[in-house]
Amino acid sequence: MAGRMVGGMESSSEGVARPGDEGGVVAEEVPGQVPGQADAPAVAREAVAREAVTEGVAAQEAVTQEAAVPGAAKPVVAIAPTSLSPSRAGDFMQCPLLYRFRVIDRLPEKPSPAATKGTLVHAVLERLFDAPAAERTAPRAKSLIPGQWDRLRESRPEVLELFADDPEGERLAGWLSEAEQLVERWFTLEDPTRLEPAERELFVETELESGLRLRGIIDRVDVAPTGEVRIVDYKTGKAPRAEYADGALFQMKFYALVVWRLKQVIPRRLQLVYLGSGDVLTYDPVPADLERVERKLLALWDAIRTATETGEWRPRPTKLCGWCDHQAHCPEFGGTPPPYPLTVRAAESEAGAQGRMGPD
Repeated sequence: MAGRMVGGMESSSEGVARPGDEGGVVAEEVPGQVPGQADAPAVAREAVAREAVTEGVAAQEAVTQEAAVPGAAKPVVAIAPTSLSPSRAGDFMQCPLLYRFRVIDRLPEKPSPAATKGTLVHAVLERLFDAPAAERTAPRAKSLIPGQWDRLRESRPEVLELFADDPEGERLAGWLSEAEQLVERWFTLEDPTRLEPAERELFVETELESGLRLRGIIDRVDVAPTGEVRIVDYKTGKAPRAEYADGALFQMKFYALVVWRLKQVIPRRLQLVYLGSGDVLTYDPVPADLERVERKLLALWDAIRTATETGEWRPRPTKLCGWCDHQAHCPEFGGTPPPYPLTVRAAESEAGAQGRMGPD
């Protein structure tokens, strides 16, 4: 495995949790994967939106081949992606056709209030740690919301569509109030005055021996003085029901696998903080867990490459289809996908470093 690190995870923090430190264990949703999970569409949209804004997903242009007949048109050849993020892996597991719409066809998706709220709250919690520990209070955190909302509107003007029919600003005021409530609830789950994150919004990437590159963004990394690592992710929705526990930690195990391959250290704890319901899920990974995740990702990668080569991206109907922006292009709803390939882009593929940990 090739890999290198830029910056990353050398400073210490207090309060790395031990078993039983936190509240009740609940299941986490894999973004957009399991029908019936709480706030699944919002979770999926939030993950997609945050990757688009923060990660700056790179695209690999399709290549062309000379046609056998002189003067004939040059066909476009689809290129399979060489990397995966948790959200893109979740897309393919949920519905291969959805993966195609997002990665290959790059079909636009409308911003949603829930996903945009999640992006806003994440930005506030990230920026709060810029303040000295004693000043990390709920009033200060809530005071950051207007400024972060202004920044979000500047970076993503399309979010203004959410309140285009709200001339008096009543809906916007209610929406911002909901964001305040989520931020305030966080203080009942964690004490930021006792935390000094080693990293916030950390971009991580590594290349496995197979050639598959894994990449993603970790909300927060805490490192104890003893060197133990805790990976923390904020969820602005509600915790899903316990019966979905088997797939709960896919995203977090994905991150733990990347950190393990980069740093040769397995994170001591994975922690999900659900601001919508006030629940905390913690899990302590072991090598066997992460090895299973790696095998699963390699199988997904093989399936994605096969679909890219054959052009067979089958829809997989679930209850989540009701929230999909692409029904007009989906055969399950009488739609027709764009010609394949129209212009094929491997949205998760990126040249450059084979492994790193730091700003994208």
